Amino acid sequence: MKLLKTLIAATLALTLFPASANDAINAAVSSDFRQEANAARDGARHPAQTLSFFDISPEMTVIELWPGASVWYAEILGPLLAQKGQYIAANFNTQGTANNKSEEFYQQAGKKVEQWLSDNSATLGKAKTVTLQPPVIELGADNSADRVLTFRNLHNWQMDQQLDAVFAAVAKVLKPQGIFGVVEHRANPGMSIDTGYMLQDEVIALAAKHGLVLVAASEINANPKDTKDTKDYPKGVWTLPPRLALGEQDKDKYLAIGESDRMTLKFVKK
Repeated sequence: MKLLKTLIAATLALTLFPASANDAINAAVSSDFRQEANAARDGARHPAQTLSFFDISPEMTVIELWPGASVWYAEILGPLLAQKGQYIAANFNTQGTANNKSEEFYQQAGKKVEQWLSDNSATLGKAKTVTLQPPVIELGADNSADRVLTFRNLHNWQMDQQLDAVFAAVAKVLKPQGIFGVVEHRANPGMSIDTGYMLQDEVIALAAKHGLVLVAASEINANPKDTKDTKDYPKGVWTLPPRLALGEQDKDKYLAIGESDRMTLKFVKK
């Protein structure tokens, strides 16, 4: 009887835990802490479903790679993890002098993230930054993170021929059985990386090379309207919202398509 009660209690705990974690995620997504402009994109980015898919819970240490100046997911993850866990922004290098416009852009974006963390320290708990500016990659101690997440960034590192190094760093910093969550613009076969889209099979293969094994894929962030045979928009993926790189040219057409078709992949460190 005692064993039976123990088994029942364990089963109940496993059943309730995901619901509790999902409740916390939903509360963070619904919070007034978020900027209105960020929350307005929930219909395209599905944050609650995406974070639940990545098995995020409030007591975890979670590293987000390149949160960007908009701190879109940081506004959700930071408060979610503040009391029992820790949010870590793998940020641009903000030190030294920028040598060109590209470095200046990244540096200014990184400083905005730092300022946001400082301004909201009471809400964000132990939140901090580490450096991810390839070839400088300092994500933290080996086996120290429960989750590493990245949203629409892989193409940047691939274009700079740094994606392999980033995946290697992710594999080192994750705890065994930790999860690497990826959302990325999804290419059709034959598309160039210059379009900003990436082939899902290639992402999976590169992750596997570093011991990050695909355990699930989701269509949470798929967009069936973004299904052109080649997705050969004039300015690549940036033609679509939210960037709308063509400005007013064919704006209604691209707004009707919506944001890009995206893969959502969950890898585990073996």
